[in-house]
Amino acid sequence: MLIKVFGSAVFGIEATTITVEVNIDKGVGYHLVGLPDNAVRESSFRISAALNNNNYKLPGKKIIINMAPADIRKEGAAYDLTLAMGILTASNQIKSTNINEYIIMGELSLDGSLQPIRGVLPMAIKAREEGFKYFILPKENAKEAAIVSDLGVLGVENIMEVINHFNEDKKIEPTIVDTRAEFYKKIDFPEFDFSDVKGQESIKRCMEIAAAGGHNIILIGPPGSGKTMLAKRLPSILPPMTLHEALETTKIHSVVGKTKNEGLMYQRPFRSPHHTISNVALVGGGQYPKPGEISLSHNGVLFLDELPEFKRDVLEVMRQPLEDRDVTISRAKFTVTYPCSFMLVASMNPSPSGFFNDPNSPMTSTPQEMQRYLSKISGPLLDRIDIHIEVTPVPFEKLSEERKGESSVEIRKRVTASREIQAKRFEEFENIHYNAQMNVKQIRKFCKLSDESLTLLKTAMEKLNLSARAYDRILKVARTIADLANEEAISPDHIAEAIQYRSLDRDGWLG
Repeated sequence: MLIKVFGSAVFGIEATTITVEVNIDKGVGYHLVGLPDNAVRESSFRISAALNNNNYKLPGKKIIINMAPADIRKEGAAYDLTLAMGILTASNQIKSTNINEYIIMGELSLDGSLQPIRGVLPMAIKAREEGFKYFILPKENAKEAAIVSDLGVLGVENIMEVINHFNEDKKIEPTIVDTRAEFYKKIDFPEFDFSDVKGQESIKRCMEIAAAGGHNIILIGPPGSGKTMLAKRLPSILPPMTLHEALETTKIHSVVGKTKNEGLMYQRPFRSPHHTISNVALVGGGQYPKPGEISLSHNGVLFLDELPEFKRDVLEVMRQPLEDRDVTISRAKFTVTYPCSFMLVASMNPSPSGFFNDPNSPMTSTPQEMQRYLSKISGPLLDRIDIHIEVTPVPFEKLSEERKGESSVEIRKRVTASREIQAKRFEEFENIHYNAQMNVKQIRKFCKLSDESLTLLKTAMEKLNLSARAYDRILKVARTIADLANEEAISPDHIAEAIQYRSLDRDGWLG
C-alpha cells in the first residue's frame, strides 16, 4: 500500500514541505531514498525500538520510503515521527483518512517519547501557507509553532498520543496562544539599568544617540573605565521590538534551536562572542549553512569586547554585512541569505597596556606599539562605525556619590519618540526604519544642510581628512541628534556634535 505523509525542511530561515512516500510490498528490506543524511538513515533503528516498546512493529515486508523533492538534502532526526506514522498508516496498523492534512515532525527516543526539534516557526509558517490544517510536533515546541494563527498546533509527548489521535481513541487538544496579547503583556525591561552608572554623562549621551538612530558605536578607554558596563545597558534603552521584528528574530533563533519553548522572543537580542570566534561562527556558514552571531543579533546588539583582540580576517568579513544588513552564504548546490540588521557596539583599550596618555600609570606604550595595536582594525571597518567616543575613568567623587543617574526608562522614552519620528519619515520605504539604515539617496533627501552647516562640515572634512563614507556617517548622526531635539532642520550645533564623535579620525589622536 502507498501512503503519503508530510514533513518540513528548513533552508536559511525558510521552510520547504517534504513529501514522504511510504510503499509496503511483498519481499524483505528497508530502503530509504531521497538524499537523507546519516541521522535520517539511522531513523529505522529508533523507529523500530519505539514501535516495539509501544506494542507496535515494523512490518516484515519490503518497505520503500522516498523523501521528495529528492534533490534537497534531508538532515537531522526530526523526520523520525513522520516516517513512523507513514509506516504505520501504510501497514494498516492505524487508520487515518485525513493524514494528508497534517505536517508531522519529531525526533523519537527508543521508548517512543519525543525530543524537541529546531526550526519550528518557519515550518509552521510554511504549513499555513500551503493550506495544511494541523501540525503535530513535540510538546516543547508547541508554544513556538502556536504563534502562527489559523493552524491547529498539536503538541505531543510520545508516539502513542499520535497513534491514539489518528485511531480516534483520544484526540490531541490544540495549543492556542494569543500572540498579540502575549507579546504586549511580556514587554518589560532588562535587568541592567543606566541608573547604575555613576558619572559618564557624555558617554550616556552618545549611547542615547546611538540607540535613537540605530548607529554603530565604538568605546575607547582604559581598563575599568566602564566600557562593558555601558554596553550591557544599551539594550535597556532601545525601543521595544515590534511584532514583525519579534517574529523575524524568533525565526532565526528557531533555526538554531535557541528559543527554548518560550514561543515568541520579546527582548532584543544581545550577543557578546569571545574574541577567539572564527569567521564562520561570526557571519554564519558551515557545510549546511547556519546563522552566525551577526544574524542572531538581528534587531538587537552585537557587542565585540576588546576589538583589536579579534583576528583581523574575522573583523573584515563583517564589512559587507554592516553595509547591506544581510549576509549571503553560497555553496556549490545552494545559496542562503540571512538578515543581520544589528547595532555593532565595540570596545577597545587605546593601547596595548591600556593606559595611553594616563599620567598616573607607569605602563606606557611606544608610538610603534600603539600603531601596531590599532592597525589590527582597518580603516574601512572604522568607517562603518558611526560614533567613536573616548571613555575616561570615573573620578572617586562621582563613584562615591549617593545620587542615582537617569534611569533607562526615562532615556528610552526619548529614544522611542525619536524612532517614531524616523518611522514616519521612512514609511514609504520598505526596509528602512531608522536613520542608520539610510542609503545615499535618502541622506541627500533628508539631511539637507544650511550654508553655515556646509562650511563647518567642509572645514572638518579637510582638517580630519575624512572619507566620503565618514561624511555620510556624520550626516546620519546629525540627523538623529536633530530628531532627539525634535527639530526638522539640521543646525550647525548638530553637525558640530556629530563631528565630535569621530575620535579615531582626528589627527594627533595617537599623541
